[in-house]
Amino acid sequence: MNISSLGEEGMNKLSKMLDNSSCGWRQLANAATEHPQFRCSEKELTSCSIQVLNAAGSPARTLLAWLADRGCSIDFLQHYLRKMDHQEALQFLATAVSEQIKITVQPQSQQAPLGSRVVLTCRASGPSGLSYQWFKGKEEILHETGSLPELVLCPLGPAHQGHYICRINHGEKCIFSTWARVRLLHSAGSSPGCSSMFPVSGLQISQQPSSQAASEGDVLVLKCRAEANPPPQYEWYHNKVPMPQQKSCSLRIPCVTTEHRGEYRCKVFNLYHEAWSNTATVTIGPSSVTDASWVEVDRGLESQEVQRSTTRSGVNPVQQIACPPPAAKNFYATDKVALLIGNMHYHYHQQLSAPISDVHELTNLLRQMDFKVVSLLDLNCQEMKSAVTEFLLLLDKGVYGLLYFAGHGYENYGNSFMVPIDAPASYTSKHCLCVQNILTRMQEKKTGLNVFLLDMCRKRNPNDGLIVQPGTLKVTANIVFGYATCVDAEAYEVKREDVSNGIFISFLKRHVCEDEKVTVMLDRVAEDMGRCAITRGRQALELRSNLSERRSLTDRIQSLDSSASDSARNLQWAIAHVLPESRSLNFDCGVKVQLGFAAEFSNIMVIYTRILEKPAEIDSCSAQLTDFPQEVDIDLKKSNQETLLEAGCLLLIKEELPSLEEHSLYTRIRSLQRLKRDLTFTVCLHYTYSNMDEEVVERLPVSVGKPLVSKLNLHESRTSSSCSAIPGPSLDSFSCPESSSFASIDSPSNTWPHYGDTGSAVSQSDSLTFFRGANVPEESDSPGELDSHQPLTASKSLPHSQVNDINYKFSDMYNLHSL
Repeated sequence: MNISSLGEEGMNKLSKMLDNSSCGWRQLANAATEHPQFRCSEKELTSCSIQVLNAAGSPARTLLAWLADRGCSIDFLQHYLRKMDHQEALQFLATAVSEQIKITVQPQSQQAPLGSRVVLTCRASGPSGLSYQWFKGKEEILHETGSLPELVLCPLGPAHQGHYICRINHGEKCIFSTWARVRLLHSAGSSPGCSSMFPVSGLQISQQPSSQAASEGDVLVLKCRAEANPPPQYEWYHNKVPMPQQKSCSLRIPCVTTEHRGEYRCKVFNLYHEAWSNTATVTIGPSSVTDASWVEVDRGLESQEVQRSTTRSGVNPVQQIACPPPAAKNFYATDKVALLIGNMHYHYHQQLSAPISDVHELTNLLRQMDFKVVSLLDLNCQEMKSAVTEFLLLLDKGVYGLLYFAGHGYENYGNSFMVPIDAPASYTSKHCLCVQNILTRMQEKKTGLNVFLLDMCRKRNPNDGLIVQPGTLKVTANIVFGYATCVDAEAYEVKREDVSNGIFISFLKRHVCEDEKVTVMLDRVAEDMGRCAITRGRQALELRSNLSERRSLTDRIQSLDSSASDSARNLQWAIAHVLPESRSLNFDCGVKVQLGFAAEFSNIMVIYTRILEKPAEIDSCSAQLTDFPQEVDIDLKKSNQETLLEAGCLLLIKEELPSLEEHSLYTRIRSLQRLKRDLTFTVCLHYTYSNMDEEVVERLPVSVGKPLVSKLNLHESRTSSSCSAIPGPSLDSFSCPESSSFASIDSPSNTWPHYGDTGSAVSQSDSLTFFRGANVPEESDSPGELDSHQPLTASKSLPHSQVNDINYKFSDMYNLHSL
């Protein structure tokens, strides 16, 4: 398959990854010289180089066009990229190839009499070299038709009954067909399993599921009943996708969200018959929390507990807003970057619940709009200042910059202050970060759009009498402030047993991806919040803006040039998202253990261990992690757990981790931003021999470098030479000469003095593994109350039903909490 099959959009994306001097188009051209057909002359390489002189020129795009014209296939291109160790481009190509594999014929469930011939067919289109594998349940079918598009079962016998699935492979990528069920058809008179005492009857559905409308947080119940002999079984489907946990006549979802909207059908079957119910359409509107009691919990300096209840049962206070078709526009960003900070576990103030899920959900939405997102939880003052410094270094002319903060905050004399987790009980502006000062520094970068989303209280701080004088703002007409609440008011979160959502994010996530001017989008959020009975009169979004152009968060990215600053900016963002490579450890006893890594946030990582091989004489074994550095935060009671839930990981994208059918142990590591040296730990292998009762322990030390955001050394104060010192709340030292804002691609940036022992910005051992689609697990520990003699917030909770453990989404609205 020629690389031109990637299409214009795919070729452009690949070009952006190769338009750099350290591991880019020149290295690709050199690698391709091993094949005479793809060898480029010096004149052609020069022609590629001069493309940087054009505003929209791309050396890599020109090279790829030549390779496509000369018949270069995707397989050849992947071969060259492996030689270069360009992991990001390889991952992109693998995804692009897998997306081109389409199943054209799905296997169909069949029932046939004993001794007959049954053929299951699965066919796919896509790149050349597709291979097929058939499975019955978990067992691969190894006979001659098990690797063909058509699986032949002949003569059909009782052993053939069961569920079958086909896997289509292309290299390391694969997709699966739908399940097909094969059943043996018996005669009522002749089958040995049936007698006249138990006659077979037809299957008839007596109760059909009914369409209905619900609100977020409601309980959804659908029922389907049938009469048959033998007794019927039930399988529920949502939008034609099986629901493995729903196997009864009644489908019950204790807390619905917008992801549960759509069509539901029930398949009813027994040994001889199968029938489908009618389609029930379920619509989900915004949350109605009218019957819940609520308690204010202030994300500010003072709080009070207020217990109230509403009585308008069944009223849905929020209505969906239809999106008009977007108007034509020609605005674009040169890049889009976002810094998301969520502070929950305060040392001297009320603990908050919602920031973890709020940051998680907003991260996923922004990444869908091609934002480069750095998401951080629980930062102290120094770490917040350093994180903002790094964020400013990602900005440049025409870049869209977005800063989101969820946590405690306050507003004095028109200035907003974000409170770090280590702020003292009576904090003032010197312990916090002033948002207006950050805006002043953003303007110095000549950004195309500056958006601040502040999900915090705006009550006045009586302990702070200082009037901070931020720098003079320029008249740029590109500033948008979205405050979760009004001046001198609290912000709220909707609390439930495991996690919470802030009211602001609960409504913002409905509109943030709309292709509308930012202010129009936020106006719709404000309108929805105004209709919510539980927050009416208590919390209302406030919008401040001088945005004169119709700029949207969905605007496309169009680089002005292919300068070194663009590549450096990409590298600066990428360096905070580098995960250690998966590795295998070989122990003396012959056991082989795999270590894998997944990113939950930019400063939270999950490590999983799995036994790959063990000798036959070893009866049982497990690999556990211990001896972590003191800087990182690990809950020992939740480490080395058999499930992600037990390890405290609720924000889970299952596809990013090993199959849940494979036994693994999970350990969650927080506060990676405080790591001062390489992350080291010990893998302890516990095993027993089949003829011995005593357990044997082997240990292997492991070092995985500095993963994710730890490479940025946010725990260090920034010096003037590295554009990082931030004395006091004014953040004056953000003003840095442009020469130090971006490093040359050929050398590491001053901003990160410790990338690794090699001194290179990204060492060859690092794997640029990006979790663009979503974050992975979640933090759920509950630290005890601190300094209860000066509580700044009041706790509150509303009872609600337990959430299904399989549901790891966090868009549900439960008990109301003030933030």
